[in-house]
Order: sequence, then structure tokens, then C-alpha cells
Amino acid sequence: MEARDAADAVYAALLARIGEGSPRPRLAPTRRAVELLGDPHRAAPVIHVTGTNGKTSTSRMIEGLLRASGLRTGLLTSPHLERFTERIRIDGEPISDEAVARNWEEILPFVGIVDAELEGAGDEALTFFEALTVLAFACFADAPVDVVVLEVGMGGEWDSTNVADGQVAVFTPIDLDHQSRLGQTVTEIARTKSGIIKPAASVVTARQADAALAVLEEAAELTESSLAVEGDAFDVLESRVAVGGQLVSVRGLAGEYRDIALPLFGRHQAENAAVAIAAVEAFIGGGAVRLADQVVHDGLAATSSPGRLHPIASDPTVIVDAAHNPHGAESLVAALDEYFDFDEVVFVFGVLADKDAEGIAAVLARTGAALLVTRPDSERARDVSDLAAAIASRIGADRVQSAERLDDALDEARAWAAEAPKRAVVVTGSIALVGEAMAIAADRGWGRE
Repeated sequence: MEARDAADAVYAALLARIGEGSPRPRLAPTRRAVELLGDPHRAAPVIHVTGTNGKTSTSRMIEGLLRASGLRTGLLTSPHLERFTERIRIDGEPISDEAVARNWEEILPFVGIVDAELEGAGDEALTFFEALTVLAFACFADAPVDVVVLEVGMGGEWDSTNVADGQVAVFTPIDLDHQSRLGQTVTEIARTKSGIIKPAASVVTARQADAALAVLEEAAELTESSLAVEGDAFDVLESRVAVGGQLVSVRGLAGEYRDIALPLFGRHQAENAAVAIAAVEAFIGGGAVRLADQVVHDGLAATSSPGRLHPIASDPTVIVDAAHNPHGAESLVAALDEYFDFDEVVFVFGVLADKDAEGIAAVLARTGAALLVTRPDSERARDVSDLAAAIASRIGADRVQSAERLDDALDEARAWAAEAPKRAVVVTGSIALVGEAMAIAADRGWGRE
């Protein structure tokens, strides 16, 4: 228990800093911290992943393929669902409590130096995510690992992960999200995200809207980087529904891969898999060397994406999905129709205040389902009564109910679902809400019913 307490103390220290919802558009403080530490961000080559939706799933697939290739991996993703150690993974496993506490103790004096320098200059100390990024680099160097997969926290150009120079820059679909931080248009957001492209890098991108693709093409040209676009350089050839997920066939940069078992639901996950395969082909063989079939099958068969179309209970079925913008909600709705056979669903829905709640709800409402509005346990959460009223004005009060607490909302939704066969509960709208639902399900043993 002592190591866990020490790891929890690290998280408490991180939480005492400026939160993830208020990132600072700057790189110099993170650069200064890693410089003092001896440049741990240069200890292993990097694959850098950004986009609006699908970043975490794609990052996990890339990491799985690299590990199946025999490489020791480091993976940084965000946010976490239950414990913050999920964010820093070594060889596919969350970093141990002992390792994260030990590395924090080792970097703390240097973090303190940077904090003091910043405060002396009238600036703010390292934020939560800046300090976490420095910690992750230290952990990866300490492990050590052969390759690091970095998921951007927000944006790209000024995100603290961008102190690293990615040999491969990966873009999942770019859409509107975090407009107050990244820009009001897809073009502006794409421009911020394109900042992860470094000179002579390999750039791999999912299909993009014309405006986003134009930005990526320009950035690749300016940096003399190669650009591989889904639908042209690589593609999903086929996706078939299968037990526990789907069978996918992909045309990669260097060859075709047939009938790959992907234990995830949704066409969007097949497209994430195609991007991941192309990214690993670009990293290992410059896009000219085909991966071994066994590597692709093993790497993707072991993929998990907790909180993404993730069943957490049966009898009645409860599914969680971290769709926190309209684009993500579109993928959720499409997957529910294609991969599941429910007659009726109810959405348990809660969001943070800076999200396009009405836009997400409008997409969910197309299914004809009711929404049971609640809130994640966060000071940034949108008020339940305000959210319920806003949604009711869009889809009708008869389709909207509310519960202040998530556990009450889940009890009510499950009771409704249990009244008839082929009903289900879907929890969505916030990653924080999804994490809480998963914890409640585990605590109550719903998966064992």
C-alpha cells in the first residue's frame, strides 16, 4: 500500500498545479525542464499523435503494433479513466506506483528550479500537463524504452509534448473542439495541430476535410516531410462485423493485410487501425517494408480502448463511450446501428461546461432515444438543470429526464432497460463521466451478473 500511497501523492501534487482545462500556449518551460534533466525526451525515437477524435485509440494501436514487432515501448495518453498511472505505459502496462513515485522524486528538484524561474519572471509555474509530460519523459528514459508514442494533450504546436521531435507525425480526424483554445474554424485548428510536423518527418493522416488537409499539405511541404493520406496512400479495404468486434482488411503503405481481428466496435476504429498500420510502416521501414502478418494480427488483436464503445455490464447491457464532441457522437451513433442489435437505448449524458453539449445531444437525439441528463464529478461540469433545459428545448421535454448524481442516473436507466429485452444504456458526453461509470460498475460487480 506504501507504493500506491506514494503514487497517489504524486497525483495530488500534480493536481495542485494549473489544471488540464487551462493549458498555457508555451513550450519554453517544458524545454527548460527537460534540458535540466539531460534531455530525456531525446532518449528514444518518437511517434507523435494528434487530431480531434481517435487519438487515444490510434496511439494504443500503434503501441501494440510496435510491441508486437519486438520493441520496448513507452506510451503517453490522456486523460485517464480511473488512475493517472494509466497515462504512462511501459511495454503496454500502466507504470508501476513505485516507478512513478521514484521518478517524480528524482525530477522534483529540477521542476522546482523551473517553477522558481517562472515565478521570478512573473509567470505561472509549470501546469499539471507540463509537469506530467516531463515526468513521462523521465519515466521512459528510466525504463528505458526503444520507442515512445506521444499523444498530444491539446492542439499540437504549443502542447508540452511538442518539445519532442517526432520522426512520424500522425493525424486522426480533425474537427471542431476546444475552439476557445485552438481556433474557431477547422483551418485554424488544423494549423495549430500541424505544429507537430518536424523537418523531414513522415506524416500519416486519416481522411480529413478539405480545409484541414490543405493545412497539412502545406505544413508537410514547408518541412520537406513526406505525406501519406488515407484513401490514397493507404486505406481500409473491408470491415465486417464479427463476434467481439470486427474483421478488417487494410491496404497499408507497403502491402495488404487481410482479415485482421480487431476487438473494437465501429467503422472509425477500422480507420484508426489503418492509420496505425501506416504509421508503424513509416516508422520501421520508411513506408517501404511490409510488416509481418503475425505482427499486425498480434498487435491489433491485443488492442483495447477502454471507455470507447466499451460494454461494462450485461443484463441489462451498459455501454460507455467517451464521445465528447459532435464528431465523436456521430461515430457512436453509427456504431450502435451497425454493430449492436438493440431495439431501444437510453443515453445517460453529462458534459463539461466548455463542450458543445447541444451539438452532441442533437446527434444522439437522431436515434429517437431519450436522454437522462446528469453530471460528471468535476468542478468544470455543466449544471444538470441548465443542460436538461437546453436539450429539452431542442428535442422536446418528453425525451429528457435528469438526475444530479451519476449513480442515481445509472440505477434509473438500468431499471428501465431491464423492463424489456434488447434495451441498453449508453453513458456518454464526458470522459470523466465514462470513468466514473466504469468505477461504479466494477464496484457493484455488474460485469459478473
